[in-house]
Amino acid sequence: MTPSWYERYILPPALDFACGLPMVSRQRQLIVPLARGRVLEVGIGTGLNMPWYDKTRVTHITGLDPALQLHALARERIAEAGLEVELVGLSAEQIPRPDASFDTVLVTYTLCTIAEPLAALREMRRVLAPGGQLLFCEHGRAPDESVRRWQDRLQPMWGKVAGGCHLGRDIPALLQQAGFGVANLHTRYLPGPRPFTFHYWGETLPA
Repeated sequence: MTPSWYERYILPPALDFACGLPMVSRQRQLIVPLARGRVLEVGIGTGLNMPWYDKTRVTHITGLDPALQLHALARERIAEAGLEVELVGLSAEQIPRPDASFDTVLVTYTLCTIAEPLAALREMRRVLAPGGQLLFCEHGRAPDESVRRWQDRLQPMWGKVAGGCHLGRDIPALLQQAGFGVANLHTRYLPGPRPFTFHYWGETLPA
């Protein structure tokens, strides 16, 4: 489907600004440096993770994202970081790589927008090599019922203006359904309106 005018010109800078806020960048710094070996970054977007990779730990990065309009800015950040990254313009429901292709799958602020997150996570599990790790940092379903009600109220409007983002996805449940065991899970609210700011992050291995 051809992106609309809004998706081409308004949404990319808006997402880049929101996903590059200082508290969000601090979350990225907790996860991205842990990537090692052959890395698949799912939802590379505008390349906001690039500054946080540890070059001594990674051997190759593949960046997956169907939003081709974001790739130009991603390439700029890749060049600034001095990394070599292969960009693939596809979604994660069908990852075009053989089984056991990657040592690390990195997914940050992406599971909220993937149309079929469970199918995508199962694909991520498929392409992980034995002993591989899934590193994740996502916002999602809040623990407080009052906040969850607001997430549900806001979702119809929010999804339209935020590129299909879902406020209330249960990230640990999705990981478990896809065959991952959450080995290291952290949660908290970041500063800001609570319907948007409950976070999950950590490391998980195939169960």
